[in-house]
Amino acid sequence: MPFWGLQKQLGIDVDSWLLRQSMPQPHGQAAACHAFEREWVECGHGLGQTRARRECSVEYEDFLECMNRTKLAQRLRTILEQRDKMIKQGKYTPPEHHMGKEESRP
Repeated sequence: MPFWGLQKQLGIDVDSWLLRQSMPQPHGQAAACHAFEREWVECGHGLGQTRARRECSVEYEDFLECMNRTKLAQRLRTILEQRDKMIKQGKYTPPEHHMGKEESRP
């Protein structure tokens, strides 16, 4: 137990700051990645830091993917590159509303 209750005096809760998804959410709904964070925390609970990194790496990677969407962004980038390649080859023509042209309105 700390000598001074610095967190309480300053009005900050370091635990909820570290675990972003566990913070109180608006309208009382769980955050999008709350389930992944919870799995990661439950997996590492009671283990040492070194052992938790080794044994809970899958849960941690899932949590980071949910938070950062890096794999999703890479997949989207690959799809767009393939689309551009097909457009250059003449195998695909996107619809007009995908080219920035507005549809004619009555």
